[in-house]
Amino acid sequence: MADRAEIDNRIESGTSPDSSFGTRLGRVRWTICAMLFVATSINYMDRQVIAILKPTLQQSIGLTEVSYGYIVDAFQIAYALGLLAAGRLIDKLGTRIGYMLMMAVWSLSAMGHALASTAMEFGFARFFLGLGESGNFPAAIKTVAEWFPQNERSLATGIFNSGANVGAILAPAIVPWVTLRYGWHAAFLTTGLFSALWILWWLRNYRKPTEHPTLTSAELRHIYQEAAVEMGPSPIVPWRRLLGCRQTWAFSTAKFLTDPIWWFYLFWLPSYFSSRFNLDLSHLGLPLIIVYNVSAVGSIGGGWLPAPFRRLGLSSNYARLAAMLFCACLVVPIFTATSLKSEWAAIALLSLAAGAHQGWSANLFTTSSDMFPRSAVGAVVGIGGMAGSVGGAIFAFFAGHILQLTHSYASLFGIAASAYLLALVVLCLLAPGLKKVEFTA
Repeated sequence: MADRAEIDNRIESGTSPDSSFGTRLGRVRWTICAMLFVATSINYMDRQVIAILKPTLQQSIGLTEVSYGYIVDAFQIAYALGLLAAGRLIDKLGTRIGYMLMMAVWSLSAMGHALASTAMEFGFARFFLGLGESGNFPAAIKTVAEWFPQNERSLATGIFNSGANVGAILAPAIVPWVTLRYGWHAAFLTTGLFSALWILWWLRNYRKPTEHPTLTSAELRHIYQEAAVEMGPSPIVPWRRLLGCRQTWAFSTAKFLTDPIWWFYLFWLPSYFSSRFNLDLSHLGLPLIIVYNVSAVGSIGGGWLPAPFRRLGLSSNYARLAAMLFCACLVVPIFTATSLKSEWAAIALLSLAAGAHQGWSANLFTTSSDMFPRSAVGAVVGIGGMAGSVGGAIFAFFAGHILQLTHSYASLFGIAASAYLLALVVLCLLAPGLKKVEFTA
């Protein structure tokens, strides 16, 4: 983070490196948001491939529900471990270099799946994919904290977070087509190649706000309009101090309770549709595309949702909590999913739940920058993401064994229905009003 003198000098000069843009607000920050959106789309496309290919792998390598659960666990455990290191790495190296390095690791790992032929080998590839992909959200949330004022952060987060749904849409659109023509090995190679192109784009175009060649002084002032207290030198906050904050535990517990639900949708919806409605690989695409299209709308809509609550007179933080309550309530009907007899009713219900999750997630992510200074956001998101991934690993283990024994999704959807309200209660108890943490020297 640049110090305040650097920012003040640029604002007072009334010019950017191109002085003709000095008096116009500009939209460079939204271009940065678009880059985060594309990265997140690639991130979720890479991780979704194995879920779509699960029925194919069950036939070709004898994959079982339990072994599939272990493969998912390998990803989740690596993702959890990686998040701790990734958050701190990105805080130290900065988002430009840190994001690029993490993308390189996950790109190579995604393509490495094409070399696997046993469940153990897939688990190995998934482990390294989890390590690489763990950098996406700490880097993206930190970038949003650097490039957006508080009142725009949840919308920016909602927009880039909707890339998760676009990736999950692209995967069922691309993977079956490639697999049916060239085999499942080619599917992993195809999705892994997109990352390399993004790395070149990011390295060429990304700079922090005070160094960006086309950012106007007006837009720079807009970015820092609500963050004057954060514009001074920002030392890295040690983990022990972060772990001593109730706000860290509030964010992490909420992630622990609700992230597993999204992982469940991501890794088990294809097999749910396959087992419940007998959909094969050539027919799975449309239901998944519909669910994740609605999820994308939910992500952006959830990011926008605090705005009308602010117009009703709520503060920014309480408007955020109100938006999260609204999303949590929309998930509750998902407990009826196993009793539905219509494929389209199931698609509608799952679309609502997945969209509500993404709206919730956009706001939950933003609470990290609401409660912590920019210099700590990467580490806090890493800690919370680790908690969410641990929860996801536990849930994957549970889901694999439950489905192997009972072939029923009832208990899993029941957990999904209640997780968000419970998480919101915990968040409000541990961090009432999302109070800002103030670190003293």
